[in-house]
Amino acid sequence: MNRTQSTTAADKKFDGFTDEERAAMKEHAQELKTAARRGSAAAKADGERDVLTKIAEMAEADRVLAERIHAVIKASAPALSPKLWYGMPAYAKDGKIVCFFQPALKFKARYATLGFNDPANLDDGTMWPTAFALTELTADDEARISALVKQAAS
Repeated sequence: MNRTQSTTAADKKFDGFTDEERAAMKEHAQELKTAARRGSAAAKADGERDVLTKIAEMAEADRVLAERIHAVIKASAPALSPKLWYGMPAYAKDGKIVCFFQPALKFKARYATLGFNDPANLDDGTMWPTAFALTELTADDEARISALVKQAAS
């Protein structure tokens, strides 16, 4: 080995998690601790409050979308429980995340995302979408989201 070569970890660049990803994981760890301290009766009301607080903290473009998405989901699938998931508004059934709103600024993306997880009943053949990019919401978009959320929560 050449004397000018170094094998220390400090000299190697790690291409792992971004700062935003690490922050999201820390948020999720805190969410799990908070949920463990709360009773199940208080969890739903506290989850709603947590989601609305998180939405209120968002930049305007994300906040406007998140407020509409929240309203559509609450109206379309009232059985889903709002809660935070990796610091994002999410909606759960039987404790499992069905869908979530990812603000554009969360991971420095150019658009916000409405995503669906495995518990969502959206299976359609051998391929179906699990995430939708959002830049604004029209009445038609809201109707489509409503139908998707109803199906996902069924």
